[in-house]
Amino acid sequence: MGKFFTRFILVIAVLSAIACGGLRFSQLDPTAKDYHPKRIAVFPVDVGAYEEARNSIEQIVPGVLLEKQWFSDVADTASLNRQIQANDELRKTMTDYLSKLQTLNYSDPALSKKIGEMTKTDGFLLVAVDYWNYTVEKGDKLGKVSIGIKLIDAENGKIMWKAGHHLGESYTFFKPELSDVARSVVRDLVKEMPH
Repeated sequence: MGKFFTRFILVIAVLSAIACGGLRFSQLDPTAKDYHPKRIAVFPVDVGAYEEARNSIEQIVPGVLLEKQWFSDVADTASLNRQIQANDELRKTMTDYLSKLQTLNYSDPALSKKIGEMTKTDGFLLVAVDYWNYTVEKGDKLGKVSIGIKLIDAENGKIMWKAGHHLGESYTFFKPELSDVARSVVRDLVKEMPH
């Protein structure tokens, strides 16, 4: 009886840990199971009011994607920006696409396909920083980072997956590096991303 009780408690503890894990939000398109991009681009990050997060996030996201080795090519934001600066047509197409996406919440399939053809990518990631700060909650000092990601099929503009996640690392004396917290957030997000 004692072994059964111990096993029962262990199973409950494991299931509780699994239930508490996971992303804050994740939405997968039903057709995503058949979507396997080989080349992916990371668009410039929407940092909102947290401009200090830009360099870290624009390095962390492609770095985590490369660690996974799921894609034959990952175009980081810096290389995409170089393409945008060198190509007026790409710059205009990107501006039009992002404008429609932000103002109308419409991922234009024609513009998406054109971007994919010009950048030679099968999909792209749009990353947004929701918060990036140090705060106090219920008396605990925290370094908090929240990030949202959308994976878009370049061929048809369909949002294949979108998710958001946040973590807070508590501290007493020494503030954690927000870039380290962000790397954990991005790793958690990427684990759930279709590939």
